[in-house]
Amino acid sequence: MNGNIVNGIPKATKLSDPQLLYINGAEVASSNSGTFTATNPMTGKDIYACSSASVDDYKEAILSAQTAFKTWSRTPPSARRLIFLKAADILDSYLEGQEHDEGADVGEIMSAEVSATKSWTTVNIKAGAGFLREAAGLVTHIKGEIVPADRPGTTIMVLREAVGVVFAISPWNAPVSLAARAIATPLICGNTVVLKPSEFSPKSQYIMVRALAAAGLPAGCLNFLPTRPADAALVTEVAVKHPLVRRINFTGSDRVGTIIAGWAASVLKQCVLELGGKAPVLVLEDAAISDAVEAIAFGGLSNNGQICMSTERVIIHDTVAEELKTSLLAKVNTLKCGSQYDDPSVALSGLYTPSSAKRVLGLVKSAIEQGAELLTGDLEIHGQNGTILKPHILDNVTMDMEISKEESFGPIMCLYRVSSDEEAIEVANSSEFTLCSSVFSRDVLRAMGVAKQVRAGSCHINGPTVYIEAPLPNGGTGGRSGYGRFGGMAGVEEFTERKILTLGQPGMRYPF
Repeated sequence: MNGNIVNGIPKATKLSDPQLLYINGAEVASSNSGTFTATNPMTGKDIYACSSASVDDYKEAILSAQTAFKTWSRTPPSARRLIFLKAADILDSYLEGQEHDEGADVGEIMSAEVSATKSWTTVNIKAGAGFLREAAGLVTHIKGEIVPADRPGTTIMVLREAVGVVFAISPWNAPVSLAARAIATPLICGNTVVLKPSEFSPKSQYIMVRALAAAGLPAGCLNFLPTRPADAALVTEVAVKHPLVRRINFTGSDRVGTIIAGWAASVLKQCVLELGGKAPVLVLEDAAISDAVEAIAFGGLSNNGQICMSTERVIIHDTVAEELKTSLLAKVNTLKCGSQYDDPSVALSGLYTPSSAKRVLGLVKSAIEQGAELLTGDLEIHGQNGTILKPHILDNVTMDMEISKEESFGPIMCLYRVSSDEEAIEVANSSEFTLCSSVFSRDVLRAMGVAKQVRAGSCHINGPTVYIEAPLPNGGTGGRSGYGRFGGMAGVEEFTERKILTLGQPGMRYPF
């Protein structure tokens, strides 16, 4: 047993301390002693060594989760709810600095791993706690039904039951809240979970494990297995295809999601996949421009544009294009961009890797070469480790440019001019990404009519694309944004199975 476990609860550690695996309620090193190094993207310096889970570790964790499932699935709903509510309070206490030990605080961890600003850390913790509380409220709504029977003397019940072990993969960009979303509904439904965190943010995502363990989640219900990039594909395929794994949920790129979906299809397993986005905002000619500008800047530049719901395409009616462009540039130019270490008040810090910054800037330069006009941005990469990009906004972008087709995942936005609602809808629907969108108009009924025609899992009228609340069934409508739904009863549908149970009276007779 590791010394960092006290009464079965993982305690906070210093940022430089090694990160271990968490299997069956114990922190353990990988079975083959494999490790990888977490690096600070802002400085390029190593932060800590992290154990790298092997195939054998995954098999052990899956067996542990299967064993725990036998009792956790029978745990009374009120007991599950209390654990989740307590875990949410514990998460809030982490944010408030009430851990009462010598470990790193959550802001230090997220800043070091993913360049999180203070505001982004707060959003993550609050959203993570919100996911737990919302899931806690679902526990008594996991209901079946009674169906009338034609056969005399028969009662038909349709039960809704937990499926078993769920394999979850959560990303680095919102490490606490998306880890919470990946595990909350599966667990509250009575499943157990094997969680593979991003190699960029193990300690940030382990915050959620610590909170649930401290709240009393039994050993084996949640297992945590970070893995080095070189082994990621192998262990993921093993976990997806393992006969005891009943469901898979993945949030990340459409490239990896396609691979996971293929593995799952080969063994006929159900997936929930929330993949990329290229969210459009449609600004109609009667829009309140000041409101649209505030929402576009927030939606496009929160977390440096590294959100699947980020506003990447701004589709503007010709008659208000110049007004919106002028106001948007004025707004963006007020935002501080730089290192959160040098200035804690910055709104935009660095991207998650130097290679990401280079890729994003490459998309911008390619668009300019194809005729787009750069309205703001210096076409330079800044920062000690080459991860800071200032906001870049492009005008006169066309749908045949690469930047219109690929998710940028950076602080860039593209402007498109249209002359009608129909053309705006056509441009919005030209993308293979279908996650979310927004429409701005003072005429709400008109906006609703447009919103219904935009192909997206969500469309927000007079609000930013970056908006989702825990009970909402978030997800795309196919294409490169994936399929399935997180949140609310839609999430319960994904992580439970219907089971038919019939009761026949004694003495029934049959045709032969």
